[in-house]
Amino acid sequence: MDSNETHQLLDEEMWDAKWEPSRHLIDFHIAGFTYYDGLEVINELHLGTRVDLVGEPDNPYDPEAIKVMYHDKKLGYVPKDRNSQMSTFLYYGHGDIFEAQIQLVNTETHPERQFRVVVKIKDNRPGLK
Repeated sequence: MDSNETHQLLDEEMWDAKWEPSRHLIDFHIAGFTYYDGLEVINELHLGTRVDLVGEPDNPYDPEAIKVMYHDKKLGYVPKDRNSQMSTFLYYGHGDIFEAQIQLVNTETHPERQFRVVVKIKDNRPGLK
């Protein structure tokens, strides 16, 4: 196969590929990290560590509050200006569509910017797990 045939084959494969929307929903620095249990588990939090998002509708400061949890430890919150859409899903019991994990770790910076979380929509299509 010569160079032109190889390029043609690659071009055809590229056009045959289906477009897929990004699963990325949101990313954020954990708000309030210095006030909760993060220091107790800081050495366990690494790039890719899974965290849980838990609605806190009884929160007196924000009825749309979402806790960021690692096992039974509260790390902080999704920032208030970023939580509305996910809060609605969590309120109605659809939290299982999200997967959240640590996206950035920098323990040399201010505690409110040490950990960044990325939230993606789970891919539940059959045969793709």
